[in-house]
Amino acid sequence: MHARCNRIVAWVVVLCMSASSVWAVDRFAEARKETYTPTEANLKARAWFREARFGLFIHWGVYSVLGNGEWVMHKTKMTVEEYEKLPPQFNPTKFDPEAWVKLAKRAGMKYITITSKHHDGFAMYDSKVSDYDIVDRTPYGKDVLKMLADACRRHDIKLFFYYSHLDWHHPDYWPLGRTGGHSGRPEGGDWYRYLDYMDAQLAELCTNYGSIAGIWFDGWWDRMKFPETDWRLNKTYSMIHKLQPQALIGNNHHVDPFPGEDIQTWERGLPGHKTSGVEYELEISDLPSETCDTIGRGWGYYAEEENLKSPAKLVGILVQAACYDANLLLNVGPGPDGTIRPEFTERLKKIGDWTRKYGETIYGTRGGPFPVRSWGGSTCKGDRVFVHVLTWEGSELALAPLDRKIRKAHTFDGSEPVKFKQCELGVLLQLPERAEGVIDQIIVLDLE
Repeated sequence: MHARCNRIVAWVVVLCMSASSVWAVDRFAEARKETYTPTEANLKARAWFREARFGLFIHWGVYSVLGNGEWVMHKTKMTVEEYEKLPPQFNPTKFDPEAWVKLAKRAGMKYITITSKHHDGFAMYDSKVSDYDIVDRTPYGKDVLKMLADACRRHDIKLFFYYSHLDWHHPDYWPLGRTGGHSGRPEGGDWYRYLDYMDAQLAELCTNYGSIAGIWFDGWWDRMKFPETDWRLNKTYSMIHKLQPQALIGNNHHVDPFPGEDIQTWERGLPGHKTSGVEYELEISDLPSETCDTIGRGWGYYAEEENLKSPAKLVGILVQAACYDANLLLNVGPGPDGTIRPEFTERLKKIGDWTRKYGETIYGTRGGPFPVRSWGGSTCKGDRVFVHVLTWEGSELALAPLDRKIRKAHTFDGSEPVKFKQCELGVLLQLPERAEGVIDQIIVLDLE
């Protein structure tokens, strides 16, 4: 009798899981039935974005007070009541938006993406929808997004706003997802009232800061255990595109793009590849691609940093992203005083030294004919192919076949011709001796 009951229970569990999976597929299918026709302004912005190649990601919020990253509320199981003690301690008197924008420009970056509201629900701008924001709850009392937007316009840097779908603070974000379960919020809420709140804040971001480059969403994945969740993506996306026709929408949701999205995002890894800490491996769409990564251990501010990536490693990530026809959005997490740590500043400047010399090989290029391998990859522009040799010990480099004939090959600075052999089986390059300290040995192939 007990065995029979166990079998019945097992079948019920299997059926429920199957039904849930089907429902998840159906929910995604319904969302993808929506249609979206980008405007001329949007298409022009996409073309610009695809050529920009390099941006600055900024994770900044009241969590920086604790110096333990942007997930500190979740990681340390803080309640809303405990977390609300942080804003009165946040007073970034050393915040200098001009310096931030100049640093981004010095690094060769073309745009900035900054957190307007992270998972903690705290708005880093003057929101009229809620007083849970930097103007109303901190002694600093200024709209840092407004200040940064003005500085970006002065220096011709485009500005994106990051916005978290997920909210550990709002009482209507219910039922809770996979995170923020110890916030101590009431057992209940009105989901659509939360979405109304979210849309109202997004409308503020699209109305009060002039022309913006776009909105970068995150946190949708929090409710993957509730596949029936209606995110009303079409309504939200349509509103953004109506208020800012040129604005580009990206969503770090870890699934294939939905109608209304203009960028495909990848977290801590190259497009189409499964990466550590992120459980997805997606097909590359025809949308412009962007991968985001960190300099140090995480996204938000850590009082003690460790395992900082070297300038050479960071240049390598930028180059590999370009070889995959993708942008790199490189992150810094400013401290509670509003400054960017010297280790990050130093690395960004060194990347800038590289982009000033070799930027032609990534800006305005497309992914090249030779796929990314352990040694490097390729980019291309017009009749030129740039072979980026990041790590290779040998004197000869074998490449895949080309469907066009190589007219000549030479080093990027043009100082040295490069011997090559080309046949239907591939291309063989005779590499010049690599000078000490060279991060990326670039060989130019001029095609007929």
